[in-house]
Amino acid sequence: MQDALLALTKYWTDRGCIVVQPFNTEVGAGTLNPATVLRVLGPEPWRVAYVEPSVRPDDARYGENPNRLQTHTQFQVILKPDPGDPQELYLGSLEALGIDVRAHDVRFVEDNWASPALGAWGLGWEVWLDGLEITQFTYFQQAGGMTLDPVSVEITYGIERIMMALQGVDHFKKIAYAPGISYGEAFGQAEYEMSRYYLDDADVEANKRLFEEFATEARRMLDARLPVPAHSFVLKCSHIFNVLDARGSISTTERARAFGRMRGLAREVAALWAERRSELGHPLGVAELPAVVEKPSSFEDVVAPATLLFEIGTEELPPHEVLRTVDAVRSAVTAKLEATRLTSGEVTVHGTPRRIVVLVPAVSPREPDAERTVRGPRVSAAFDADGNPTKAVQGFARGQGVEVSSLGRVVENDVEFVASTRTEAGRGAVEVLSGLLGEVVAELRAEKNMKWNDPKLSFTRPIRWLLALLGRTPVPVAVSSLASGTSTRVHRTADEPVVEVSTADGYLDFLAGHGIQVDGTARAATIVAAAQELAASVGGVVEVDGLLDEVTNLVEWPTPILGSFEERYLELPAQILTTVMRKHQRYLPVRTADGALLPHFVAVANGSVDADLVRAGNEAVLRARYEDAAFFWRADLKTPLEEMKAGLAKLTFADKLGSMADRAARIAALAGRFASVVEVDRETLDRAGALAKFDLGSQMVIELSSLAGVMAREYAARAGETPEVALALWEMELPRSAGDALPSSVPGALLSLADRFDLLAGLFGIGAQPTGSSDPFGLRRAALGAVTVLRAFPDLREITLPVALSLASVGLEVSAEALETAREFAVRRYEQALLDAGHEHRFVQAVLPLADSPVLADETLAQLESLAGNESFDALVAALQRVRRIVPGAVEASYDASVLSEPAEVALHEAFDGVPRDVTGLAAFFAAAEGLTGPINTFFDEVLVMAEDEKVKAARLGLLASIRDFAAPVLDWTQL
Repeated sequence: MQDALLALTKYWTDRGCIVVQPFNTEVGAGTLNPATVLRVLGPEPWRVAYVEPSVRPDDARYGENPNRLQTHTQFQVILKPDPGDPQELYLGSLEALGIDVRAHDVRFVEDNWASPALGAWGLGWEVWLDGLEITQFTYFQQAGGMTLDPVSVEITYGIERIMMALQGVDHFKKIAYAPGISYGEAFGQAEYEMSRYYLDDADVEANKRLFEEFATEARRMLDARLPVPAHSFVLKCSHIFNVLDARGSISTTERARAFGRMRGLAREVAALWAERRSELGHPLGVAELPAVVEKPSSFEDVVAPATLLFEIGTEELPPHEVLRTVDAVRSAVTAKLEATRLTSGEVTVHGTPRRIVVLVPAVSPREPDAERTVRGPRVSAAFDADGNPTKAVQGFARGQGVEVSSLGRVVENDVEFVASTRTEAGRGAVEVLSGLLGEVVAELRAEKNMKWNDPKLSFTRPIRWLLALLGRTPVPVAVSSLASGTSTRVHRTADEPVVEVSTADGYLDFLAGHGIQVDGTARAATIVAAAQELAASVGGVVEVDGLLDEVTNLVEWPTPILGSFEERYLELPAQILTTVMRKHQRYLPVRTADGALLPHFVAVANGSVDADLVRAGNEAVLRARYEDAAFFWRADLKTPLEEMKAGLAKLTFADKLGSMADRAARIAALAGRFASVVEVDRETLDRAGALAKFDLGSQMVIELSSLAGVMAREYAARAGETPEVALALWEMELPRSAGDALPSSVPGALLSLADRFDLLAGLFGIGAQPTGSSDPFGLRRAALGAVTVLRAFPDLREITLPVALSLASVGLEVSAEALETAREFAVRRYEQALLDAGHEHRFVQAVLPLADSPVLADETLAQLESLAGNESFDALVAALQRVRRIVPGAVEASYDASVLSEPAEVALHEAFDGVPRDVTGLAAFFAAAEGLTGPINTFFDEVLVMAEDEKVKAARLGLLASIRDFAAPVLDWTQL
């Protein structure tokens, strides 16, 4: 291992990095060393590499867990500014470690980083070596609450993980650290003793005093304008906090207070450091970014229609952004082409993690000329009585660059105007496309955008090259510091990673020849076909649902590989195993025909690799993760449910809303209040409520949060709880997403509703509702889930949205305005769900006033769709709309029938008087009110509503208002 550290040090120093020493106080990551977190601030260039022992008390396991240590070794690299090719430099460092990057599957997988305590965040990847995360690779965007300019590249190697993979050992203690000395021999004692201290022996009161003293000293150093010692004391605070947290002695209130204090101090340190460097005149100088390239001024001509090829080359895009960007680029190119006078075939766009490829066949060689007419003033205002031009027409002619005598005339709406008509020469296709394609790149945006070394561009990941050809003719595209060329980049490990492209025609085949399958649909089909064949070889079927898009867009050339794991792990609940496979490793599980899990999986590597080597690596990764899961499983089974539940007091939920224990108590109480409205098995509900969310305190769920509910069911069943209680605890978490399974029991449904309405009432109450695409608490999902559960349980119709939110607000400070905002938010989710299901927009709008009771709205929508097109129903709708149009909204629904004397109005009164008033539902309303259609129409044909006699007019309007208000609760008739 020490040789690896030396090799990395030499590699990076050979590339301009200076070496600094590990910081002389405990840090949780190399990022916190001032050589990173302070040096990334400000405009000075900075390249550094160093080893950093990273101390994380909560990861202490007494040296027993094969993959977890309280002190692990990071190797940290900062490249400021971004050199333009950091990924290629990184791959070179792996080769320096002796890793054959051509044989192994090395991939950059989306993993964004944020530290609210530091006011820092960045976008990037975790780097996988045959499925094992070995490095964090981040473009630092902000630190200390300050936007970074220039952006720094942070590369953080996990040395123990890398060495375990390289040396093929299954425990960190077995790593060969130096000749004849293992890691365990060198550091095993320290690992055990520090674990003892952090988990068992640290004096809580002494550490609390230290926290206060360190925070006070940090404050004093800030006041003295000494950012470096101030930062040192902030780090000491952070470490002491982590010690107290590992001891389980931090309450929710203390956690929030400590985080706020450390965050404030860290931001002040950052600001003071930047200020001091500025005062010193930035001794290291100011980093230079690439210059903006000049816009092209000359363009080649083409003489015949040709295919346009435009490729936007990027570093690895997040999988969902591949799909999103393909759609966005297709829309942009199509719209911009349509705005020109060029003709072309249909725009096709393909995407992989590293490229977006646009192909447009039969683009015309140039635009046709066009006449452009600009209308001027009226002729009557353009010339005086003697026919002399007025100032108005002279100004118009001057603006058009022509003489008054050359102006023509046009007639619009029988009015004659002067006009200027000129011929606008068509531009060549290359010139048109040059500007058009540049706009497409400049306007690219994603859900999360970042900066790199480009002075102007911003996108989800760096854009590194552009390729543009019209047939064989280069199309010059200039965007910020990027200029298009006639080459593309293929696999970084290829003998020639940059290759020339001579023509746009046949480009997909050209890429395929270099091991790149750019068509996403074809990649997906390749994966499914190969994975099915591999699964069939072991008597199974592969499970691809919910994962295929992501796996497809993680690779450019899919290479499915069958792997296996030991059958003993099948003793764990299957959902634990599949969660690890799917969520953490993006493996495709293999099952028997009847759904039982088999000890196999399919991993999808990228490109040509050594299949045996990659298989072994992925199997080792999965084995380590399953060992972790088995460790947590065994530990949790020894822990009483009430003890796990007690641990929720240590978990913060949200500011002003207390701990997760407080939230669990509110859920149980709210479910009980719901039970007073509907019939339910109270014994099951009350017991499940008492245990609500207990599994959040389990080691398994702390490590694998997506297993919440699954583990509640498993642990409750094994602890002797009834099957009904275990089921309700699981169903409380349902649905987890749109289209997910729903609760099947009433206790489960009530707990699910209580969970979601507590979220909505509480978070809307403190003003934490979603903004834009930001929804950190999943309130959109919660609202949709609540509505979906209500729709699935007609017997719960008494629990309307206003009732549920009102009951959820008990004990919370929630304003009426906040509850109404939450109600409207839930209604909007219901509306979108109906539209997504394909229901006609006008029908959805018609039933939306009933959405406070989603069951009632659903029933009405079904009846409306059944009645639509029925001649009698359509006639009734038309008659009711006539009523609504003529009656002012303020007219009250009452009238004196004795005033009515005209036969048509008397007939309408008698028909309306005979309609039953106790009907429920649209179908019943139609059956009861159908007889009103004729009398209403006759009334309007024969009666003047606005009679001169005020009493008569009032009676007529009151009669119509009564009909209006009778129909109003059924649905919104105006939408039909």
